[in-house]
Formats: sequence, C-alpha cells, structure tokens
Amino acid sequence: MVTINWTNEAEFWLKDIHDYIALDKKTIAKKVVGEIYNKVQILESFPKIGYVYENSEEKEIRILLYGHYRIAYLLKNENEIDILGVFHGALNIERYL
Repeated sequence: MVTINWTNEAEFWLKDIHDYIALDKKTIAKKVVGEIYNKVQILESFPKIGYVYENSEEKEIRILLYGHYRIAYLLKNENEIDILGVFHGALNIERYL
C-alpha cells in the first residue's frame, strides 16, 4: 500500500477551492472537498492510475481527474506519493508545477 502525503501547497489549493464554493453553497463546498479527498485515496491501491504529466529520470508527475479538477501528484517511489496541488481545469497548471 502507498503512503499519500498532502503538501502544504496542495492543502492550500484545497482550502481555496472550499472557500470559493462556500461563498455560495457551504454544504456543497464541504462535499466537493470530501469527494476530492476520497478520489485521492484510490492512489493507495492504484498509484499509476493518473495520466503522466511529466516524466523524467528524476520525477514522475501524474494527473488524476475529478470533475472539473486536476489533482497533480508526484510518484516519489512505489511506496510514496506527494499530492502537489488540486487545480481547476480552466487554470494553466504549467504555471504552478
């Protein structure tokens, strides 16, 4: 089983998503954040399920999709994943990764 670590940056993005949605719908904001978190849990069993975003000898960044969001993660090794960020599909993630 793989260990999943949320970076501070990823937690910031998740909070930002929550706060933005909560401006109109607090209950929906909590639901969306919970579902994003639950989607990430699939990586414990299937760490390579996301599509390859950037692959080099030093790092393998993958993207897991959830609704309008892209969850970027770094496959550090076969036992550890770092969640790098959660980005709305309209954002240019190249600016952040």
